[in-house]
Amino acid sequence: MQGVSTHSVDELVKALGMTGISKSQVSRLCEEIDERVKAFLERPLEGDWPYLCIDATYVKVRQAGRIVSVAVIIAVAVNTEGRREVVGMSIGPSEAETFWTAFLRSLMRRGLRGVKLVISDAHEGLKATIAKVLKASWQRCRVHYADLRIMPTSGRSTVVNALAYANKSQRQMVFALINTIFAQETAEAAHAQWRVVVEQLRAKFAKLAAMMDDAE
Repeated sequence: MQGVSTHSVDELVKALGMTGISKSQVSRLCEEIDERVKAFLERPLEGDWPYLCIDATYVKVRQAGRIVSVAVIIAVAVNTEGRREVVGMSIGPSEAETFWTAFLRSLMRRGLRGVKLVISDAHEGLKATIAKVLKASWQRCRVHYADLRIMPTSGRSTVVNALAYANKSQRQMVFALINTIFAQETAEAAHAQWRVVVEQLRAKFAKLAAMMDDAE
């Protein structure tokens, strides 16, 4: 609830069909929410969680009277029964490797175990942390791979995803071609379609084709 004014909360309450809310009521409400969120994020993790998906986004928050941008990390895991849960969230100044390391270690202290595969973007600091802390295999998220974002990586080389190599009029066509790879039903068929798509793109998108050669 940080950075949300009493006036904003009051307007929300009225929109829900209730009467106005005082500053003291807002404070009590925020304290109750904070307690519940803290309990959820610190709960013990039981059993094995073979699949872990991690991503980060940047949001604006108010800190010491200033509006600043912070990284919000969210981890979603799948257990051996196929149940998917949010297992962790943390906020930090950036996606530095030290931040990722502290986050993953905090998950392990709470009982995260049995991780075999981690899916994320290709952030170098995160990849290094996954290998060091979880000792699990890593796979690049196909949504991140195909999208347009160019991610800052704390002084390391920039992660450039596929659609960054195409102009606006070409992106829909490139995106559709890449999606045919992930629609295949077997690994063999996916590799075969990957090569077909790469060769179709090579003439007009040499840099994209080279990227796909490296990423296969």
